[in-house]
Amino acid sequence: MRSQLRVLMILLVGGWAAGQAAAAPYRVETVAEGLLFPWSMQFLPSGDMLVTEKRGGLRLIAKGKLAAAPVPGLPAFFGDSDCGLLDIALDPEFARTRRVFLAYSEGTVEANRMVVYRAVYDGARLRDGRVIFRSAPAKRGGSHCGGRLAFLPDQTLLLTVGDGYDYRDKAQDLASDLGKVVRITREGAVPADNPFKGKAGVRVEIFTYGHRNAQGLIVDPRDGAIWLHEHGPKGGDEINQLTPGANYGWPKTTHGIDYDDTIISEFQVAPGIEPPVVVWVPSIAPSGFALYLGDRFPQWRGDFFVGALAEKSLRRVRLRAGQDAEQEILLKELGARIRDVRVGPDGFIYVLTDDKNGKLLRLVPSTHADGGGRTCARRDTSVKGVCAVKRETQGDMTP
Repeated sequence: MRSQLRVLMILLVGGWAAGQAAAAPYRVETVAEGLLFPWSMQFLPSGDMLVTEKRGGLRLIAKGKLAAAPVPGLPAFFGDSDCGLLDIALDPEFARTRRVFLAYSEGTVEANRMVVYRAVYDGARLRDGRVIFRSAPAKRGGSHCGGRLAFLPDQTLLLTVGDGYDYRDKAQDLASDLGKVVRITREGAVPADNPFKGKAGVRVEIFTYGHRNAQGLIVDPRDGAIWLHEHGPKGGDEINQLTPGANYGWPKTTHGIDYDDTIISEFQVAPGIEPPVVVWVPSIAPSGFALYLGDRFPQWRGDFFVGALAEKSLRRVRLRAGQDAEQEILLKELGARIRDVRVGPDGFIYVLTDDKNGKLLRLVPSTHADGGGRTCARRDTSVKGVCAVKRETQGDMTP
């Protein structure tokens, strides 16, 4: 009953949010474009950015300009469908080590797996790189790879591994990394306090299980809480708060159905399975996850932001006492698939659009009120309700 009420709430909130998005107090700036299906981004201490392209390479954006060539030194990776060069994370001691961690797919269409690659970024290229972790077993096909990274306060590293689509029952199999979140050290070893360490017949790197395809993973720096979102099938996308060793249900429990409208499971909740905090029906296809703790948008402080591929939007999600309290749909007017979202060190919100000519966009506070109640520095009259700015190097931002 609790889950049914939660789904109903999401549907109601979604309808409310669609009507409220026009009041969002921001304008959109284009920082860079010409990215080949960008997937993730990280800010360097200098303020420059590293951006991964799922089908391309690792790109540097320095002083607001996209470098002409990819960063050299990246090994070959397997790219197909969901798989490719995916997430990037900076070492918690990056200022000293200059290390970056990359998640990508390795292998062929017949046999591929998620790996974590560690290298030194010296400002010009990657060097001294090596794979520190390979998921097991290998899977066939390019679907449901996972690929999000996040460091915990103890400097261990989490990686999401998708269920491989055709292998969904493996999400409940503790002898397989498919459909899991795994936890490793910066050297690729298994931490001594992993929840399944010492248990026979189990992949001891597993941190949580019962996931479908998680493409959002963040750690709240205020309390260390771990938040994950994942794709459901046809309906049933979820936000979950992770507890070590816990089972998140897939495919034993789900709020969605299969793409051919057949039933995957009759259960939305079950004993021993952690219920989701947020469920989206219909699916929004979440990708990218950020927690806003900046000062530029004080009204949003403490809210989550979720990129949405299918919905072509950015979702603002407010939780209170661990429950969904409010949602708002932003950027719907752009008509763009949002792949990633991050909060910059400047307090602005940055998003990547999922396209062969992908863009890095920045949300900044507005300065003047437009006719729709929203405040903009300038209104793009070609698209109703879109706040856009003119950049000498980029021209007008076109949704």
